[in-house]
Amino acid sequence: MQRIIFLTLGWLACPGARRAGHCIAILLPTTPFVLLAAWCFARSSPRFHHWLLWRSPFGRYLRHWQQHRAMPSGAKGRAILLILVTFSLSIWLVKILWLRLFLGVMLCLLLLMIWSIPVAAETPDDRAPPR
Repeated sequence: MQRIIFLTLGWLACPGARRAGHCIAILLPTTPFVLLAAWCFARSSPRFHHWLLWRSPFGRYLRHWQQHRAMPSGAKGRAILLILVTFSLSIWLVKILWLRLFLGVMLCLLLLMIWSIPVAAETPDDRAPPR
């Protein structure tokens, strides 16, 4: 029963696994859902866990995090740029002062968190599927 619960939760959390996931990924951050899917699949289905690591668009980043506990080079810069663009647009569109200040504080905290994550270069082993 526990396996079925983890398997179901993993598929519900995986944005690339269903068409509605693309809409959800636009409205909500994708990373927590991908991490939840990886966690659930690791506990319920080696087959789907392998799919997520080697066939999904998120696999490269998940494998790199599992092996190095770091972001791949280049990913940090893209993440920071995307965060700056989206938060700047949000701050510009919002007219309520306290909400603008809250978004500014959240932006600073998120940038500090991203900045603190180490970066590790990819190795050839990161790209080859396990045998």
